[in-house]
Amino acid sequence: MHQATTMLKVQTPGRGLVEITGELQAWTGRQGMQTGLLTLFCRHTSASLLVQENAAPEVRADLEAFFDRIAPEDRGLYAHDDEGPDDMPAHIRAALTSVQLSIPLIDGCLALGTWQGVYLFEHRRRPHRRDVVIVLQGE
Repeated sequence: MHQATTMLKVQTPGRGLVEITGELQAWTGRQGMQTGLLTLFCRHTSASLLVQENAAPEVRADLEAFFDRIAPEDRGLYAHDDEGPDDMPAHIRAALTSVQLSIPLIDGCLALGTWQGVYLFEHRRRPHRRDVVIVLQGE
């Protein structure tokens, strides 16, 4: 059993989904493993990780609109607003999604479905540099 780890730095433009599938596939390919498990961990409380549709951009727009409705910015709605009106909604959005993903590696490739991509979901309005820990275990 082999193990490889790295830290992926993701620059976000602000709120929205940033696809990281290509970076993950490239890094995984360089490790030379054929079978295993890729684990991702987002080191933030106001961003998250998703496996989601990567063909139709409307899916990403609809997801963002949905999260705007269920976790709106409203100065009177939340007690926690230390970093502005998008602070607590960002934490809610991260709590409803996930900060960790596991993806099987089969024949040296991520076992994603035809229309699946891996995304960092930025929940804050302003740009951020996010860290995603990557661990690959396999043979």
